Amino acid sequence: MLDHHPSAAQDTRSRVLDAAEHIVQSRGVPALTLDAAAREAGVSKGGLLYHFASKEALLQALMLRLRDHIRQQFDMVRQTIPPGPGQSARALLAWQFDSGCATDERTDRAAAIFLAAFHHDSALLDPVRKILADIRADLLADGLPPGHGLAIMAACDGLFMAHLFRLYTLDAARLAELRASLETLLETAP
Repeated sequence: MLDHHPSAAQDTRSRVLDAAEHIVQSRGVPALTLDAAAREAGVSKGGLLYHFASKEALLQALMLRLRDHIRQQFDMVRQTIPPGPGQSARALLAWQFDSGCATDERTDRAAAIFLAAFHHDSALLDPVRKILADIRADLLADGLPPGHGLAIMAACDGLFMAHLFRLYTLDAARLAELRASLETLLETAP
């Protein structure tokens, strides 16, 4: 019998979410079913249904957890950047190139979440779209010339997607060149 103590419930919920990510990452979107997630997490189907009444609810929870992770990681990096013009753009560069967040295991699992959500219903990506819209708004108010912050974000997004989907890998020299090019966009900050 499932213990409904809050910490046990949270543990079960996290195990199911981790299992769902693993299924999509290792076997693909079609393999994600409620039964498969329950088996992978080591919980009964009833235990899974207690937390997620449908596949859509499971996918929505995955996206919300990803949203929270992105927000937490970006805010953590941003707090290390001195205030002033270009702070958000500098935080994006630090997040992408210095923090390790852009290429860690959690980020690798994000690819599975994006694919599963997009495959099921692209509206499920809305929580992440909102976080990215918030970051874009920060960039627009960042004190840089128009387009400079957005160019940095677009480049970082491109590297992120290239990593997630294994599209290409840049060696250390090319990454350094790219970063130097992007940093020139910060030199015009007042």
